[in-house]
Amino acid sequence: MPTISEFFGIIIRMYYDDHNPPHFHAYYGDYEALIRIDTLAIMDGKLPKRAKALILEWASEHREELHEDWALAEKHYPLKRIAPLE
Repeated sequence: MPTISEFFGIIIRMYYDDHNPPHFHAYYGDYEALIRIDTLAIMDGKLPKRAKALILEWASEHREELHEDWALAEKHYPLKRIAPLE
């Protein structure tokens, strides 16, 4: 479960052999959510409003890189780190 980015106490991970649709896992404290890359909709889980807003802002800025990491994960290649939200 590679960590691909970290910012403001939020951890973003992507798993090898994960199910479709392409998504990433966002963790903040005791919260976890699975977020689709294409629509940025939460597929499962829950996040506090502020953390959700930060994650969605970050993801919208890095959507292409998230798609690239998903393709790498499908091939079991090392994932690339993605710049944090600043």
